[in-house]
Amino acid sequence: IDEIEALSSIYGEDWCVVDEDEKIYCIKISDCLDQPKWTLCLQVILPPGYPTAEPPIYQLNAPWLRGQDYMELANSLEEIYVQNLGESILYLWVEKIREVLIEKAQSSDPEPDIKKTSEEVAEDDGNYFLLDDQPIQEDPIKMLNYITSESQEVDEELPSICHGNPITDRRSTFQAHLAPVVTPRQVSR
Repeated sequence: IDEIEALSSIYGEDWCVVDEDEKIYCIKISDCLDQPKWTLCLQVILPPGYPTAEPPIYQLNAPWLRGQDYMELANSLEEIYVQNLGESILYLWVEKIREVLIEKAQSSDPEPDIKKTSEEVAEDDGNYFLLDDQPIQEDPIKMLNYITSESQEVDEELPSICHGNPITDRRSTFQAHLAPVVTPRQVSR
C-alpha cells in the first residue's frame, strides 16, 4: 500500500486506480516531451503474494507496440523483476518504460501513426464500423478503446491461424481457432 501511495503522489493524474479491491492499477507513460510522440499505458494487477512471492501481472497497451518491440520491453520488465526479487518494482518498471519511450522519441523512429478520433468505415469486404467522431478520452484506459491505427493497407499481412484439438461432447464437436489480430481489417479478411 505504501508503494501505491508513493506512485500516486509521484505520477499524479497519470496514475489511475481501476479497482482498489482487486488491486488493479493503470498508468499512462509518455516520452516526457511537451508534445509527447510516444505513449503507453501499463496496467498491473498486484496478486496477494506481491512483492515478496509473486510478480505483478501486467499488460502493455499501445497501438504501436507489437512484435519485436513488445518482446524487448516485456523482457526488460521481467529482467527488472528477477534482479529485484521480493522488492517493490512498479516504479522501476514505469521508469524503464519511460526510458524506452524517450529513446524512441530521440531516435529516427517516426511518430506512431494513430488516429485520435474514429469514423465510420464502409467497405465491401467487411461489415465492421467504428463510432463516428468519438471524443478523445482523458482517462488512459477509456482512451485505449478509441485508438485505432490508420495504416490499414490492402496488402496487410494476414495473421496465422492456430487450430485447437477437436472436442466431442455428446453429439457436438467443438474446435477452437485463434489468430492474433490488431486491426478490424484483419478480422474481416
